[in-house]
Parts: sequence; structure tokens; C-alpha cells
Amino acid sequence: MRGQDGSPFRVEIDLQQQTAFLVRGRGLVLESPISSGRYGHLTQTGSFKVIEKEINHYSSIYGKIVDANGNTIVADADVDMKVPRGGKFMPAPMHYFMRFHEADGMHAGYLPGYPASHGCVRMPEQLAIAFFHAVEVGTPVAVFGRTPRANEYHPYGLPPNRRMQPWFGRPVDPRFQPQYDPRYLDPWWH
Repeated sequence: MRGQDGSPFRVEIDLQQQTAFLVRGRGLVLESPISSGRYGHLTQTGSFKVIEKEINHYSSIYGKIVDANGNTIVADADVDMKVPRGGKFMPAPMHYFMRFHEADGMHAGYLPGYPASHGCVRMPEQLAIAFFHAVEVGTPVAVFGRTPRANEYHPYGLPPNRRMQPWFGRPVDPRFQPQYDPRYLDPWWH
């Protein structure tokens, strides 16, 4: 599936694993940890396309409120919150912004290790830059999976007791499972 611009790339965002993938054809090009929308501001699932790219984008809705000296008073503020005299609302920076659905997009941002945004998909800056340069307007974006709740989510994956198989110590994630090899069924191969 190619974007409107003929780009061979597509983006897949797994909310359960809090990971974004840049895929070209059948090959994985890049993998990035993410911080998606938290409960009350979940990232929308579905099939989308990149509809806008902007290197120095700022939120028109979210940011922080600072006092006259520039000290943060409210770190997670909405534009419609009361600002004290001498203070101001500072829009949140969303560098390397790649909008894919309404106000939601991928961009460089802080990753606390769990879903924490207002719906956007935050990435480490260097990976956001790489995704930004690879995708074009029209690049397909698939968002899937269930956002983990705080009590079942640990930074970057499942809880340690669910992540490892007790007998091998291997991750349970299917990408790390031994691949099926039909030679093991052939008695002549031994």
C-alpha cells in the first residue's frame, strides 16, 4: 500500500506495546517507543494517512501556564484555563509533527514510559526526525491495539512477570519467538 505521493513507506502504531513501526514493503525499517494518549484522551485507532507535516508545530490547545518570571504554574494546561496576572499560556512544542487524524499526530516529545499524551503519539526526537523524513503527506498510518491501563502497564512493555517465559527467559512478544522451521519435522534433517 503506497501513499498518495507514491511513498513506499507506511507507519504502524501498536498502542498495547507502545511502539511505532516504520515499514517499507514487508521490511521493518525503524521501531520507536512511544507515549500515546492516556485514558480520557485516547489515541484514535483505525486506518489513516499523514495529512500534514510541520517541523516546528505548536499545540493550539495544550501547553503550560507560566508566571511573570517564567516559572511553570500549571504544567498540563488547556488554552481556556485562567491565567494569573502577569502570566501567560505557553503552547506545547510538537516538533517534527506528522498529523494523521484530526488533532492527533506523531511528534518528538517526552516519553515517561506509559501513555501520557492528549491523543498524539510522542517519540524520542531522533526517531521522530527519522520518521518525519521518511513519510510524506498521504503515507498510510495504521493505529491498533488497546491502550494499557496504568495498573497493567509498565514502562515499554508488559509487566516483568508476564514478559518472560519462565523456562527460557525469552520475551513472550511474538517478534521474539523462535520461527517455525519445517526442517524440524523432517527425520532426514537430524
